[in-house]
Amino acid sequence: MIEVPPIVLNILINFAIGLIVTISLNLEVGYAGIPQFGRVLAVLTGAMVAGAIPGRILALIMNQPSGADYAYHLINYRLVEEINRVLASNPMLSISIFIATLILAACIGGLVGYVTAYPAIRLKEAYLGITLLAFGDALQVVAWNYQPIVGATQGVLVPDPFRFIGVGELRFLTATLVMLGIALMIFLYAERISRSPFGRVLKAMRDSEVAAKVYGKDIPKVRAQALIIGSSLAAVGGALWAFYSGSMKAVAYGRLVWTFWPWAYMMLGGTGNNLGVLVGVFIFSTVRTLIYSYKGILTSIIPIDPNWLEYILVGLTIVVIVMFRPQGIMPEKPALTLPKKKIEEIGGVKSSIEK
Repeated sequence: MIEVPPIVLNILINFAIGLIVTISLNLEVGYAGIPQFGRVLAVLTGAMVAGAIPGRILALIMNQPSGADYAYHLINYRLVEEINRVLASNPMLSISIFIATLILAACIGGLVGYVTAYPAIRLKEAYLGITLLAFGDALQVVAWNYQPIVGATQGVLVPDPFRFIGVGELRFLTATLVMLGIALMIFLYAERISRSPFGRVLKAMRDSEVAAKVYGKDIPKVRAQALIIGSSLAAVGGALWAFYSGSMKAVAYGRLVWTFWPWAYMMLGGTGNNLGVLVGVFIFSTVRTLIYSYKGILTSIIPIDPNWLEYILVGLTIVVIVMFRPQGIMPEKPALTLPKKKIEEIGGVKSSIEK
């Protein structure tokens, strides 16, 4: 077996989850122009789905208490140990529960996106951003304080769909590769959307709502569709992180990590450019992981606590980007409806006719 250094695995998994969440944010902000300051809402929704539902379903299948007669969060630690032993000997069940949970997380995430969009869909700029931010904080309050769902601050264990592969490095390597594959598929999906008629409508709405309305586009409907798709993708990211870590603790899903860091990734790479987002996420994931891994060495080099270094780095990056390169490392390029070669041919024919 090829041995992969733990620091490389950390970079790759942070990159995979960060890419999914930031791509979903870029779809709403970069393409649709929606001030999405509540990204944590959809991510937390996906994590709650992974923490609350597959364990209960598998407990029912195994004729174990699933919460109907007992408080699930109180017996979760004992149940999940038994569930993982079953999953270790049943690959098909493991894969099925993994896929079903991701689909359910995407559906519920999309529903949450619609619910949040409904009262705020006709608001603009700061008003819409503040509304989405408030929804994200509201779900955080519920998740942190209402124990029956996912144990509040105590948290719950999440069944491990990769247990049939083994434990230790092989398990984490396999999980990382799977999540990288899912991140790549979501990246390609977002690229396909950006080049589709729907993607052009999103850009038209972003650039000028008045012009989009003149062409007969229903702005509230388009904005709601963008929020639903973006929330579905972000919820998948939240569920994947819960599966990878093996637990779901609401306190781990804060506004800073799951809303404002993705904003920094997107701004660094290039708003409205999925490839730029990929670059921005990779740079930040690498730097953050290196800071966390070598903070013991950094303590003797820098005059501040290394635990604060990544926060300073993110904040400083945002300030520098806004001041000197607001378009990011890879700015958005104009999207042509027709291939460039076809446009040049049309231009040549027109010039010949005029002569």
